[in-house]
Amino acid sequence: MTMLLPRRLAAPPPGWTAAADVIVVGSGIAGISVALRARASGLRVLVVTKARVEEGATAWAQGGIAAALAEGDSPEEHLTDTLVAGAGLCDPEAVRTLVVRGPAAVRGLIDLGMQFDRTTTGDLALTREGGHLRSRIAHAGGDATGAEIMRALVGAARTDSGLEIIEHALALDLLRDATGAVQGITLHVMGEGQRDGVGAALAPVVVLATGGLGQIYSQSTNPSVATGDGVALALRAGAEVSDLEFVQFHPTVMWLGPQTSGQQPLVSEAVRGEGAVVVDDGGRRFLVGEHPLAELAPRDVVAKAIMRRMLETGRPHVWLDATRLGEPTWRSRFPTILAQCLAHGITPWIDPIPVAPAQHYASGGVRTDLHGRASLTGLYACGEVSCTGVHGANRLASNSLLEGLVFSERIGAHLQQGLPPRREVVWPTGPTGLVGGDQRAELQSAMLAGAGVLRSDARLRQTLDRLGAMPLDDRKRCAPAWETTNLHAVAAVVATAALLRTETRGSHWRDDYPATDDPGWRVRQVHRLDEQGRIVTVRQPVPVHDYVRA
Repeated sequence: MTMLLPRRLAAPPPGWTAAADVIVVGSGIAGISVALRARASGLRVLVVTKARVEEGATAWAQGGIAAALAEGDSPEEHLTDTLVAGAGLCDPEAVRTLVVRGPAAVRGLIDLGMQFDRTTTGDLALTREGGHLRSRIAHAGGDATGAEIMRALVGAARTDSGLEIIEHALALDLLRDATGAVQGITLHVMGEGQRDGVGAALAPVVVLATGGLGQIYSQSTNPSVATGDGVALALRAGAEVSDLEFVQFHPTVMWLGPQTSGQQPLVSEAVRGEGAVVVDDGGRRFLVGEHPLAELAPRDVVAKAIMRRMLETGRPHVWLDATRLGEPTWRSRFPTILAQCLAHGITPWIDPIPVAPAQHYASGGVRTDLHGRASLTGLYACGEVSCTGVHGANRLASNSLLEGLVFSERIGAHLQQGLPPRREVVWPTGPTGLVGGDQRAELQSAMLAGAGVLRSDARLRQTLDRLGAMPLDDRKRCAPAWETTNLHAVAAVVATAALLRTETRGSHWRDDYPATDDPGWRVRQVHRLDEQGRIVTVRQPVPVHDYVRA
């Protein structure tokens, strides 16, 4: 079935307009960091965020931020671990940029006022997570790193009078000029007085920092605002996206029963870093022998092993046995996870925790260069919405916060060199073709069934058929329909990319193509929409390096 995706959501003209030098869509670590960097250059900045500025995926981050900060560690070792986890599809120069600039970026957070956890001697308390051969994960509040990052960043943003924040606003479409360059966005604001309903914000630079796409699945660790808005926004404008088949499923998400949906409680990889083990109903540590690092193997290895054991036993979950950590460690190191366990009747120093994989992170997104520039003039992307090439086929644990921090600084430095020209907007025309909000559950069910952890040609085609059968209705112009239309566009590209990649690699697992031995697949799949809304895919070679893992 040939699917035609809508090329716009809103009909011009808007009811109101605002203007800035730089518009940042999103407010996590990437968005606020870009905004602060742009303000340091004297630029007028407008931040647009769907909820309150403190909310978003960053605030939920538990484990921490990875950087070569320990004595004896080095960026080169961090680079090696990242390349190995990425299963041959990382861009080595992007990874080198990340790991070399990482330590200074983390120290910059400290200078901003972030309070990392410390040892009794005052050094950073560093832990280890899956795929890392050294302890290099800095954390805060035990397991509340993201919340502490947002406290520091938002505190700085709130005190800057040259930085305007519009909350409860959904970005709808990118606006472009006659040359195709970006000149702003249309957006829908809920409850902003004069700025209410559909309006336009004009600027020659738009930075997408909208986070992930987890709500394309019925079970995810992502917050409800993670509806793939930035990727969909870029697609409709004709920008390139890539690596969307590589959707990471976190292996240890608390299993709450077969009927649960939406955001699920994450049990951080750091719990395994502190000594927790994964066992089946018989108490067997089945990850021993699966990988030299056992429970601390990269996430895709652990998730696949858990899914195999669940299929073998017919059980809907396995168990995370963290009883050996003891009550004092649980209370001091993992207070947030502990509260979630207790709320569901689990005492984790006594009871094992039922866990199963759930969607967690998108390694792909809007394709950018090392300065965060997308394929459209004036468009940048940063954080989970972007694809810098850092993650390859599988993100290394705790590299995501670092990526948002490092590449936001790269964008800020590039904007210091000057902005593209400001030109008159050419307002888009044509039908909108919205997917109704009542289709969201069907979309999520289709994606989990066919494009989840286990994938095959037949299941992916069934998913695409279900997506293609969803009716479009121009009359349903409201936030649920706009969000669901975004989810539909992103889901269609994820499923298409997964169908085309006939191999297993990293977080993309095809049970009908289980091998990772075809050198012809050392390529990045790049997608865009043509003028009719059809998905167009090309393959781009990935720089060859020596660190490849099946």
